[in-house]
Amino acid sequence: METTISKAWQGSKLLIKGLIIAGLVLLLLIPAWLVRDLIEERQASQQEAFTEVSSKWAGRQHVTGPVLVVPYEEQIPGGKELTKIRKLAYLLPEKLEIKAEVKPEKRYRGIYEVMLYSASTDLKGYFNAASLSELKIDPALTRWDEAYICMDIADVKGITDPPAVKWKDAALPLKPSAVKNAVADHPFMAPVSIAAGETVSFSCNIRLNGSEHLMFTPAGRETDIHLESSWPDPSFTGAQLPDHEITDNGFTASWKSYSHSRSFPQVWSEQKVSLRDASVGASFFIPVNAYQKTMRSVKYAALCIILTFAAFFIIETISKKSAHPLQYALIGIALILFYVLLLSFSEYTGFNAAYIIAGAATVGLIAWFVKGVLQSGRFTTILSLVLVLMYGYLFSILQLQDYSLLLGSTGLFITLAVIMNYTRRIKW
Repeated sequence: METTISKAWQGSKLLIKGLIIAGLVLLLLIPAWLVRDLIEERQASQQEAFTEVSSKWAGRQHVTGPVLVVPYEEQIPGGKELTKIRKLAYLLPEKLEIKAEVKPEKRYRGIYEVMLYSASTDLKGYFNAASLSELKIDPALTRWDEAYICMDIADVKGITDPPAVKWKDAALPLKPSAVKNAVADHPFMAPVSIAAGETVSFSCNIRLNGSEHLMFTPAGRETDIHLESSWPDPSFTGAQLPDHEITDNGFTASWKSYSHSRSFPQVWSEQKVSLRDASVGASFFIPVNAYQKTMRSVKYAALCIILTFAAFFIIETISKKSAHPLQYALIGIALILFYVLLLSFSEYTGFNAAYIIAGAATVGLIAWFVKGVLQSGRFTTILSLVLVLMYGYLFSILQLQDYSLLLGSTGLFITLAVIMNYTRRIKW
């Protein structure tokens, strides 16, 4: 009877141990999820630091305009008398050139790095008052003497010098206004002198601070935008991509836009028009976000635990040494602590250096532990090599984001083939 029980136990021991190990994998996913929560918490702290610094400096900047606004009256028949209603007509520049030079600045809030910038923007072009004829407004009811020019700047807190526009060789200060119009709710405005059919040139320099994005609206019938900066890692955004050149010393970008390629008209009356839909510009982000890469690496935690446990299980079976499930659990905890080390070191050293430190510490700890369990330098070396290959494989996936699926599926297929090959030798 005892012999029968003993044979049954020996026959099912590996299966029972495999089920216990599978249960440990599922249990270890709980601390892996807690690590993900920790990463999100640290990332939120970084965002709070950025929000605090940028709120005192300036937020995302978006420059729209200039736009020429001309009041006019519209007569509506009503009984014996005509009722006059005051309306606004909007004219965009026939030609607009924008040149901006952006100086990036890194600031720190505790251990967190924040990207800011200061920009000097030159705008020039000309308006053609004859364009108003497209609206078929009665010239006698047009109030050219009440015309004004307006611009919209997203975060006025970032304006470092009082803005002004050069109009007919006169410098006209642009002042904030509470008057709402179709361009902005709180535009900068300046009254100008212009007559029907007249063409007037203008120029303007705006110095402003900002963070994250710098965007411009191609408001002209023909618009040329040129942006340059010493920041070597821009991300271009908006309605169209520019012709650009990026080097280690910075970048230059140029956009050319025409009125037929946007959704708003060159001349319109009254209705609200979203000029920003056609905006273009660049983002000034810090290119390497350690939190994003650490979060991506945690998503492979289950895979790393399964591969390590499978390798250890095969090694202990081949070596005819028996490891306790508690020892598997301790190895699993070491694999989870890898991500905590990676997160904590990456906040100071960057992701790549932190990955090497955390990986070396984890492999070293597990190798030292396994050597004491198996009492074999040969099998310890094999498992250490498996861990090094696994972490190297994971690092490659994180770096080659565009090819991560191809690399991941190929690696898993090869790993499965290796496991299948070695499990053929196990007598179940």
